[in-house]
Amino acid sequence: MATLRDIKRRITAVKSTKQITKAMKMVAAAKLRRAQLSMINMRPYADKMNSVIASMTAEGDSGHPLLAQRPRKKIEVLVLTSDRGLCSAFNSNILKAAERLIAERKSENFNISISVVGKKASDYFKRRKVEMRNVWAGLSGKLVYSEAQEIGKNIVESYLNETVDEVFIIYNKFLTVMSQEVTVRKLLPMSPEERTGKEAEPSTLYIFEPSQKEILNQLLPKNVEVQIYRALLESQASEEAARMTAMENATKNADEMIGRLTLQYNKARQASITKELMDIVGGVEALKD
Repeated sequence: MATLRDIKRRITAVKSTKQITKAMKMVAAAKLRRAQLSMINMRPYADKMNSVIASMTAEGDSGHPLLAQRPRKKIEVLVLTSDRGLCSAFNSNILKAAERLIAERKSENFNISISVVGKKASDYFKRRKVEMRNVWAGLSGKLVYSEAQEIGKNIVESYLNETVDEVFIIYNKFLTVMSQEVTVRKLLPMSPEERTGKEAEPSTLYIFEPSQKEILNQLLPKNVEVQIYRALLESQASEEAARMTAMENATKNADEMIGRLTLQYNKARQASITKELMDIVGGVEALKD
């Protein structure tokens, strides 16, 4: 049976943990506000970029290599996770989705290459001895557009060099503070459905100056960077929301544990006092005899 000193030490330890989780929740909430604002500002721009490209190419294939639907041999999977943990199932949900996608494509006899963003994904695949084509780590909390540019440039070059024939990106899309959605999206090439679907503006006759090809040469690589940056922002906001929720739950659990331990301590203390009183009474009775 635990002594009063042991119970008191446990209460002190849990109180210290509670202070840490409470502080981490406040930090995550502050980071979430900034990340959410950046994400909300980026969404209309990214959607409009897709819409413009869809409108420009809706009438037919422009012949641009980033839009070419060539036979698929090698598929690239870009996995976005965090660098740090303590964010509930944020990373595990992404990694499970990546494993499912990789298994599905391998069952169809495609060659798979993996690029990852975030230390958690890097460590996960390293432990399983899975070779990664590229690793970008250390982006959490200090995300800048130049990082998305670097990733986008690498992806575009690999596609143009026919190192890969199709690129998927997997990330957590921010819905609410309490809810994030694992999203699997094809990044390259832009499918015919995307070019003629809901994102396309009403059909209009455009006069291009300079030529359509020159505009697409600038716009399509830029769009890859923009969509990657949007995914990174969505992932960052989702990470902070998941961490804030996890730390809030941990703080509540600490409160409950402190309550249980305090009750246990009081009962043990009362039992100790009662025992001492009984010893005193017993001693007095013995003296009377």
